[in-house]
Formats: sequence, structure tokens, C-alpha cells
Amino acid sequence: MTHEFKKIIQVYESSAKASIRAVLATVVALEGSSYRKPGVRMLILENGSMVGAVSGGCVEKEIVRQTESVFKSGEAKVMTYDGRYRLGCEGVLYILLEPFKPKPAAIKRFWEYVAHRIAVKIECSYKQKDMVHSNFGSCLIFGEDRFSLHGAHKPDPAFSLFSQTMEPGIQLFIIGAEHDAVQLSSLATGIGMEVIIVANHTEEKSSDHFPGSERLLAITPESFPTSEIDEQTAIVLMNHSYAKDLQYLMTLKACKPFYLGLLGPFKRREDLLNAFLEQCPETEDSFLECIHGPAGLDIGAVTPQEIAIAILAEILMVARDRIPVKLRDKKGSIHSTS
Repeated sequence: MTHEFKKIIQVYESSAKASIRAVLATVVALEGSSYRKPGVRMLILENGSMVGAVSGGCVEKEIVRQTESVFKSGEAKVMTYDGRYRLGCEGVLYILLEPFKPKPAAIKRFWEYVAHRIAVKIECSYKQKDMVHSNFGSCLIFGEDRFSLHGAHKPDPAFSLFSQTMEPGIQLFIIGAEHDAVQLSSLATGIGMEVIIVANHTEEKSSDHFPGSERLLAITPESFPTSEIDEQTAIVLMNHSYAKDLQYLMTLKACKPFYLGLLGPFKRREDLLNAFLEQCPETEDSFLECIHGPAGLDIGAVTPQEIAIAILAEILMVARDRIPVKLRDKKGSIHSTS
């Protein structure tokens, strides 16, 4: 959900410069089941535009209608939405609507935390019923510092509290800059991953070739920024060069990404790993266990776009500790709670 909140902040910054007011909608509680879970948000602007979503599309119209009173009064409120008779989700949503005008200091701290891949905490004060109250609202928390998302909000211990920790999003290093890397980058940024392209330093590539990516590094394998790899990092080797892939494996051997994907058939993976282990026999098992090759799930992918979908599906599967299964064969909840 961090990437969704990043988009909300970006849109707010642009709208604030144009003096367009905004209201933030947050699902703070749920009775029963719903398409999305507490902690999802959307931003509604006074000009009628919005970013984000709290459902599959059925609740948003009612939220927009309910925000009219928030824009008029400047006071936060809680609205309920009973989807049992309208959505078929068998759930009741409790949605906090509040004026959204975080202080510049809060926004600055938020982007600093994002840049350093530090989790951001947010707390919402509310009551689980339809009502208006000036002390309903949310706070961003950075260590010991708290920032209200609207000036009138003062947390009240008598209210219910929804607390959420927004962990850093998945960071994806794509090593390679050919057409299939462009497709993978495009789809990965579309689902909120923070994409970093690693291109050969001799290639004439720029970030313009990879819209939405965070940055492009034109480097040699030895210059790879291994210190940036954390437990939320995935890597896909897409060089189409056996020698380069071997060089990168040797550079990465002490790192601990949760996923490292290798393109190519099974035999290529075996040859590559055998050569790698001859050069680096002391490599820890934990590094070898994170290697997935051939990368991707077997969905019958043929085109570069389909292959990218297969790879991203496997990355999400590993990140969320899932076993592939058709949803029609799954019992219980079909959506991730993370």
C-alpha cells in the first residue's frame, strides 16, 4: 500500500500548488469480507478528480458524494457502506473522510523515509458509526514525531484507533536493457514496484527508455550498488549474456535479495550455477535458495509481455510466501491480507 500513498502525496502536492482542496478517504474497519482491506485509501479533489481506490469501483461514487459535506464544513467524519446487499461481498466498510492538508514538514519527512526505504506508520482515530467529529483523523508517525494530516485533528483516547505500518515497497533491479526488460519494467512500475534499471555502461540507454522507473545505472558488474539490496529487493538478470550473468552472480554472492531470477532454459541455469560455484565455492546456501531459474511461473507465456507477467507473478508469490493455485480451487479468503 506504500506505493498507493506515494501517489496520493504526489497528486496532493500538485493540487495544493493550484489551491485545490483535497479529502482523504481511508477504510479504517471492516465487518465481514470485502474486496480490499482496512488501510486502503483514495484522495478526492475539489475539482472532482480522484486517485486511488478502496474497492473494485462500487463504493467510490458514494464516497465522492459523502465528501461534499467535508469540503463544506472542513470537519472529518466516518461513513459506513453496507456491501451485503449491493456488492455481494458480505461486508460493512467503515470509511474515514478527512480534509487532507499535511504540513510541508510531514511531506518532507515522508519522502525522506521513502528514499531511505524506512517503514512509515500511520494512525487513524475514529468511531465505528456514522458521525461527524473534528477530532477524527490520521497522523503520520516518524519515530517520536507525529504529524496530523489536517490541522484540526487532535487524537482522542476515547476513539477507536486503526494503526498501520507501511513497509517499503518491492524494489526490483532489472539487469539488462533490451526490449524484454522494457516490458518487465513497464508492468512492474504499473503495480507499484520501485524499478531500477542496470544497463551495460557501453549501451546508449537512458531512463527515457523505461518510463516510470526510478533510475537507470550505466555500470559494470563490479560497480553494482550491493549496499542497496535489502530484504524487500528482487533482482532479474536479463542480459542475454552468459558471461555477464556469471559476473553479476559473482558480484551479488554476498547479498540477500528475496528473489533472483535467471532467464533462459533449465540447462543454461545449471551451466551457469556450476560455473559460479567453481568460482565461488564458499557461497552460502541462502543465496542459492533465492535463485529462481528459469524465472517465472508456467502460464504458457510466449510474448515478452506475457513473460513479464509470469516473472512478476513469481516475484509476488515468493514475496508473499504463496503456493500457486487456481482461485476456484482455494478455500477461504482469496485475497492477500498483507
